[in-house]
Amino acid sequence: MTAFSTEGQSDPTVQPVPASVVEQVDAADITLSNPKRAVISLGSNLGNRLETLQGAIDALEDTPGLRVKAVSPVYETEPWGVDPGSQPSYFNAVIVVKTTLPPSSLLERGQAIEEAFDRVREERWGPRTIDVDIVAYADVVSDDPVLTLPHPRASERAFVLVPWHDVDPEAQLPGIGPVADLLAGVGSGGVLPRADLELRLPE
Repeated sequence: MTAFSTEGQSDPTVQPVPASVVEQVDAADITLSNPKRAVISLGSNLGNRLETLQGAIDALEDTPGLRVKAVSPVYETEPWGVDPGSQPSYFNAVIVVKTTLPPSSLLERGQAIEEAFDRVREERWGPRTIDVDIVAYADVVSDDPVLTLPHPRASERAFVLVPWHDVDPEAQLPGIGPVADLLAGVGSGGVLPRADLELRLPE
């Protein structure tokens, strides 16, 4: 069992992962050469939101050179940047992966998953079946306009910080600081835990 998995299990807000599953995931890691750790934010506010989030997680796990290591609890939030009540609420989650893919390939995979779930980019802040955002990749800090790392708005989005803190209380947003400190600054208002819903760590 990895130190990360043990840490996650000691956090009472995180649903425990069976040891057998952890062992399977760790065994699969042998196929990855010098993997990097990445944090990915998922959101959905159209269709069967929970099923779509799980489908995106499973699709990422099926990606060669990528293993999903941790899955956060599910949270419900109101859409960002639009009039209240104008769109359905979001289900949000954060996952931690280990991958040998470079950031550009990870971005392409995320966009391919969005397209597979019929994500339509008609308007900024518009409703979407699935949002797959790379929040952080290792310790990379980059202002590349195609993929800015870490995500330029992650530090102010409670719907990213709350679930990320759940799966990794010691997490750091590269170049900015501890997630716990950022979360204390923005607060968790409007990010509602959905204890009745659960996303599975792929087997």
